[in-house]
Amino acid sequence: MDTTTLLMQATVGFVASVLLLYTLWSSRTNNHLDEKKTQAPKVNGAWPILGHLPLLAFAGTDGYRTLGNVAEKYGPVFRIQLGLQNVLVVSSKEAVMQTSNDMSFMGRPEVLHSKEGFYGGFYALSSYGPYWQEMRKISNRELLSNTRVELLKPVRASEVTTCIKELYAFCCNDGIGGSANVDIGKWCQQVLFNMLAQVVARKRYSSTGKNDSDEELRCLKRAYRDFFDMLDNFKGIPFTGWMNFKGNWAKKKTDKEFNIILNSWIDDHMQQRGKQNHFNEDRDTIDVMISLFEESDGSFHGYNTNDVLKATIAGVIIAGTDTNYATITWALALVLKHKEVLKKAQEELDIHVGKQRWVEESDIKQLTYLQAILKETFRLYPAGPLSIPREALKDTTVSGHYVPKGTILLVNIWKLQRNPGTWTDPDEFQPERFLTSHAGFDIKSQQYDLIPFSAGKRSCPGMTTSLQMLLLILARLLQGFKLATPTNEPINMSSGPGISMHKKYPLEVMLTPRLPDHLYN
Repeated sequence: MDTTTLLMQATVGFVASVLLLYTLWSSRTNNHLDEKKTQAPKVNGAWPILGHLPLLAFAGTDGYRTLGNVAEKYGPVFRIQLGLQNVLVVSSKEAVMQTSNDMSFMGRPEVLHSKEGFYGGFYALSSYGPYWQEMRKISNRELLSNTRVELLKPVRASEVTTCIKELYAFCCNDGIGGSANVDIGKWCQQVLFNMLAQVVARKRYSSTGKNDSDEELRCLKRAYRDFFDMLDNFKGIPFTGWMNFKGNWAKKKTDKEFNIILNSWIDDHMQQRGKQNHFNEDRDTIDVMISLFEESDGSFHGYNTNDVLKATIAGVIIAGTDTNYATITWALALVLKHKEVLKKAQEELDIHVGKQRWVEESDIKQLTYLQAILKETFRLYPAGPLSIPREALKDTTVSGHYVPKGTILLVNIWKLQRNPGTWTDPDEFQPERFLTSHAGFDIKSQQYDLIPFSAGKRSCPGMTTSLQMLLLILARLLQGFKLATPTNEPINMSSGPGISMHKKYPLEVMLTPRLPDHLYN
């Protein structure tokens, strides 16, 4: 090999080495600058591998409260590390506005749209893309449109009427002196579950647990519990799912049973389609979805259509029941704790509706104080105090801070809605604020100070349906019964663990009918 060739090789090698070293140095320098100068402040005390998980696990308070306390020190935009995952936590109106309208935050962490949850096909948990876009259109135009919500009004009214009659019968037959103690949270859960099961599949389950479908109901509730356990167990640490061997085995058994039930529902609908025509007012969610996929080849944007159908069924019933029954239980606890509020709400019902007929959905627009009670409940006790995690699909900025691609976003809704800069006496239950200082606040209008259904394109598509169900159930209960705690003991307002904010302890209420007997029969 001649000297010229050796010299050329040495030169090329030297230049390549210099370029490599420069690239590494530049990358480290840029990362260093991003870390120290442009990213949001990072909370101190991260553990190796675990990150800030111990902070949340051992703080002695709920995660949203712990993160709210951290915001007092670090500000409304800061970073934590959950396992190996970087997380941006925001709780200011400005940051929420930015992240809600920024397409960069339309992603979801992979665990949320994996096969472990809702067959991997529940679009509310899926990441942004053609599938999400099409399912959002279907949801808005076919499943949850204002027209469809109106068509389903008789279903909601019928279910509430049936359950109110059951409560009345319980008071008369099992109570003392016409009054009975009821676990009202459990009752509300059953009402909502049946409402949604009727909307989705024309199914209803006995609240007494004494019919042949009792085992089917238990399986559905196990699936309900397992799904939220799956969300609770997301910790940002890969390869740890195998550790919960017993739980995983039980979940697989439930998944199999759940799958059999959903397949039977779909098969029943397919058979009925061959026997009769379904008119729009008679169609449930399964009918609508089957019609939409009728011309497909079994695939929908890369997803099996049967899985999409089952994911939609499961998502509507399970997610819809959990959040709504948490909210209405808190609302009832609050009015029982504040007797003057309960008195005003019942007086409003007596004035606008009277005691000779039941309140209907068409009456709700006149019941402004009742609406204010629900808004104040949403503000103090959002069913999802932390938003469902979103993922940055590309590098972006939030409140002037650089946010790299892959960062997980959490909105601390609980902290946002107790901001003293927006709300006077933010920790106090004051429904009157929505008739005076905040009279213009509408949950549907995306004002970013009150976002119990989240905000932007990732907001809950079932918001209108939820509001209709909650207001009707609350109105019927307050109109139909006197409410009291069994021994007038104070109500424990502690919240329990989990991603949804539920009361830690059951809410037992003494119910006494307050309307003429013939209305209950």
